[in-house]
Amino acid sequence: MRVQVVFGDVGSGGGAGMRIWLIILMMLAAPTAAQTACTAGPAIAAGTNAATLRALRWTPFRNPETGWETYAPLIATEIKSNCPFTSPGFAQALSVWQRARGLPATGVVDQRGFEVMKSLWQSRRPFVALRGRNVCPAPPRVVLSAKGYLGKTIKVRPKALGAYRAMVSAAQRDVPALRKDTRWLAIYSGFRDPASDATRCRTEGNCDGSRRATCSAHRTGLALDIYVGEAPGYGPDSTKEPNRRAMSKTPAYRWMVANAKRFGFVNYAFEPWHWEWTGEAP
Repeated sequence: MRVQVVFGDVGSGGGAGMRIWLIILMMLAAPTAAQTACTAGPAIAAGTNAATLRALRWTPFRNPETGWETYAPLIATEIKSNCPFTSPGFAQALSVWQRARGLPATGVVDQRGFEVMKSLWQSRRPFVALRGRNVCPAPPRVVLSAKGYLGKTIKVRPKALGAYRAMVSAAQRDVPALRKDTRWLAIYSGFRDPASDATRCRTEGNCDGSRRATCSAHRTGLALDIYVGEAPGYGPDSTKEPNRRAMSKTPAYRWMVANAKRFGFVNYAFEPWHWEWTGEAP
C-alpha cells in the first residue's frame, strides 16, 4: 500500500493532521499479529522442518515416503497453526502440541509425533472403531442416487448426501474458483455394494490389499471419494506419492482440511480424496 503524507500548516490545525498521518504510517509499518506469531518460535526447529519437508525418509503408513509435505495441511490443522509449514510459528505450535501429549517438545515433525496424530485422526472415524472390534457393518437399507464426477451416478445415504451438498455450497462460496470446474469436490465413488467390490477385486486385482474385498468403508454409504485434484499423468484416486502430494496443495483439499469437520466429514489421511460422514452410525 502506498501512502502519501501531506503536512499542513501547523497554525491552521496542520499539527493535528500531521500526528494522524504519523499514526497511520506507524500502523502500516508495524507487522500484523499473525505475522509476528509466525516469526516467533524456535528457529532451529523451523530450519529442520524446512530441510525435511520434502526430504524426510520415513514410513507414515505402509510404504516408505520422502517428505511430509503431503500431510502438512492436516498437521497444521491439528496443531491449530495458520503459519507457513517451515516457519518458527509453526514449530512453536507443534512444540506446544507435543508437550501437551507427553512428547519431546522439539517443534520438529517426526515419525513419533505423527503416529500419535494418526491415531487421533483414525479415532475420529467411526468405521475404524468398528473394524477395531472386528465388526463389519451391514450395508444401508436406503441410499440415494445422485450425479457425481463427470456425470457418473453415485449412491450415498440420504443425510450424508445432504451434508455433502451443504459443504460443497459453502466451499464454492469461500473459494469461487471451485465453481469454474465441475470436477472440483464432485463425488466419484460413494456406496459400493460388497458383492461388487469382491468381484472387482477378483477380476481386476483392485483389492486395496484385501480390505476392499472383505470390508470397505464404502459399504456404509457414508464414505465418499471426492475430487480434490490430480498430478499430471495420474488419476484422482492414485495412491502414488507425487499424486497425493499434488492433491495436498490444491485449494479444494486445503478448504476441506480446514472446514469439512463443520459438516461432519473426516479424512483418511493417506488418501486426500477419501472422506467419511460421521453424522450417523456406519
